[in-house]
Amino acid sequence: MANILVVDDENAMLQLIKRILEKDAHIVTLQADAKAVLDMDFRRYDLILLDVMMPDVNGFELCNQIRSRVDCPIIFLTAKTQESDIVRGLGIGGDDYITKPFGTNELLARVNAHLRRDTREKKYAVSISGILFHINAKEAEVNGNKLPLTKSEYEICEYLALHRGQVFSREQIYEAVFGFDGESDDSVIATHIKNIRGKLAAVNLSPIETVWGVGYKWE
Repeated sequence: MANILVVDDENAMLQLIKRILEKDAHIVTLQADAKAVLDMDFRRYDLILLDVMMPDVNGFELCNQIRSRVDCPIIFLTAKTQESDIVRGLGIGGDDYITKPFGTNELLARVNAHLRRDTREKKYAVSISGILFHINAKEAEVNGNKLPLTKSEYEICEYLALHRGQVFSREQIYEAVFGFDGESDDSVIATHIKNIRGKLAAVNLSPIETVWGVGYKWE
């Protein structure tokens, strides 16, 4: 059983693939809007099926934009069979392709084969509010440029962003980031927040909101 994301602008195709994959007890997420995929959290997915011929953003362009954040196999669904198209897709980060129309057994065989042999290191990157968080590396970037955050500033940003919309007091943030054995006190959080806001303002972002009398939240 695996979590699989399917991206295709045709609802009939999405439903067909969903029925096929669920035969092997896979958990399937459907997405018809290619642009919406750019803001998704890919950590939960074990494999992505990506249609090539979509309006606005085609599958090749989408793969190129998300590949650095995706550590699972990407399989293209395509009616294109020219070698140049296949080479292009594999060259920008695709792992395989399936030509439409395809049979039930072919789809299941390709998907399950990639799930069995995928051993790549998990990157755990997530995009929130225009900021790409590299969870393992403890780094954040905007438009490909690394944000000059200190370790503590990054930890505060990550904690608030991953709990987007929730309000936390200075005490709660301090305990989450520094633990109960921290050598300072929670007043340092206000200073860190001020510094974080300055650095994010430099890239025209202001996701941290002050909730007066309570604390802070990531919008």
